[in-house]
Amino acid sequence: MNTPATHTIDVTLGARSYLVHIGHGLLDDSALWRRAIRGRHALVISNTTVAPLYLERVAKGLDGLQWDTFLLDDGEAHKSFDNVGRALAALAKLGATRDACVIALGGGVVGDLAGFTAACWMRGIDFIQLPTTLLAMVDSSVGGKTGVNLPAGKNLVGAFHQPRGVFADIDTLATLPEREFRAGLAEVVKGAAIGDADFFAWLEAHADALAAREPAALTDAIARKVAYKAGVVARDETEQGERALLNLGHTFGHALETAGRYTTQLHGEAVAVGMVLAAQLSQQLGMSTLDDTLRLQRLLDTLGLPTDVPPGMDPQQLLALMRLDKKNTAGTLRLILWRGIGRAEIVAGVNEADVLAVLQAAV
Repeated sequence: MNTPATHTIDVTLGARSYLVHIGHGLLDDSALWRRAIRGRHALVISNTTVAPLYLERVAKGLDGLQWDTFLLDDGEAHKSFDNVGRALAALAKLGATRDACVIALGGGVVGDLAGFTAACWMRGIDFIQLPTTLLAMVDSSVGGKTGVNLPAGKNLVGAFHQPRGVFADIDTLATLPEREFRAGLAEVVKGAAIGDADFFAWLEAHADALAAREPAALTDAIARKVAYKAGVVARDETEQGERALLNLGHTFGHALETAGRYTTQLHGEAVAVGMVLAAQLSQQLGMSTLDDTLRLQRLLDTLGLPTDVPPGMDPQQLLALMRLDKKNTAGTLRLILWRGIGRAEIVAGVNEADVLAVLQAAV
């Protein structure tokens, strides 16, 4: 197979601007990613699944630095305050100074926790993202959202803290389990569903190639999704308006994840189901049509993603968890819905009875 082209995308944020590099062999290109490390201390945060696969390759690029590692167990349940405390202790043991750098080597859990740790140490130090999952490459590594989970809900504690650079080596996707790979495709679909109907049609046409991990199609899809998100982040870094649109399906999805104690569904799987629920609610409110909902379901089905609520969920509990969503204002639900493919919008004051009706029908 031909090696896909390398893409470089600028996240334009003034003094906090950085580049997202997407391509082949980037973990071994330490001359590229070392330029983002300004000091002499580095802490690599990874997990027990990713580190055995890729830590040695990253370590070869750290010659001349004082560095150490901190490893999490794998899984969303480990994105916790306890592990942030342990990571901060590792920085203290290293003697990390204000110019130290945290290196996030892994998926979204690793990136979120590493970024939050960097935001906390000495009120904010550098970090770089070396994402190794599709979901992290197309979404969580870009935009500076960091955080941890609480038993009450997902990502309720966090900070906006932009990385110094993102280096997405698509070779790492070869070792990604099929379920996690498909979960990452949900975030690709989400970007198109929010604001790019042409990209959605492109995904429909290339769904089989994407599901088969065809390199050229996959690299193009990642680059298109990152470019879309980079534009939104540049216009609304701290989610005061437009950036909230990137949460299509997330209010429903986070409730599903929390209700399942972060063990029954991967994040991308929950987002896929959440997008379908958001489409069904939009349809019920007269904002969109059945055809829009069915197109979304068909694409997700083709990509091997779930579109149904997992068994055993309680609609009342899901609604209660949705009330804790960060987008809500003045005690009312504020959801991301759509007027059809590529036309998402923020809808405030959504009637809880309508949401509950959709949840009950889905369960």
